[in-house]
Amino acid sequence: MKHSILFYIVLAVLFTSCKDEVLPKPKAMLKLEYPTAEYQIAGEDCIYTFDQNTLSVLKENKECSLVLDYPMMKGSIYLTYKPVNNNLDTLLIDAQKLSYEHVVKADNIVEQPFINQDNGVYGMFYEVSGNAASQSQFYVTDSTNHFVTGSLYFYAKPNYDSILPAAMYLQNDIRRIMESLRWKK
Repeated sequence: MKHSILFYIVLAVLFTSCKDEVLPKPKAMLKLEYPTAEYQIAGEDCIYTFDQNTLSVLKENKECSLVLDYPMMKGSIYLTYKPVNNNLDTLLIDAQKLSYEHVVKADNIVEQPFINQDNGVYGMFYEVSGNAASQSQFYVTDSTNHFVTGSLYFYAKPNYDSILPAAMYLQNDIRRIMESLRWKK
């Protein structure tokens, strides 16, 4: 009898002392890392050229409007070319309006002017933060003959926290496109 009581006491102590307090798992962000960008010249058949990240797949639409598709990141940079025919004001207003259409869902839109006098490339880069459809917009022009607009879109419902690493990576590519863009004579 003594042994059975002792057995039950030891058993009860083991069951009650081994309980771990249940704690919820903390929220964590997935760390996404992408390879260092390598570039090649693209747009050789167009009126302009630029550096293209080798991770992207170049798809040409028509009249030098291009799509840089990034399958690894499930996103694309859309480039649209338009000639300037005494309509620079209209093209600028349309590009700015397109960028500010995202203000409804965006937390903030930061404008960053771009000037490359040596190559005659002038423009604006718009960094959009928040759950907007596009995380970046830009335009470049030579102010007399050529005008290119660009937009970054992902193939998923906008969730800024989830797409932020890919958005930052592709924003660097957009800046590289703007910096390397050259008009053909």
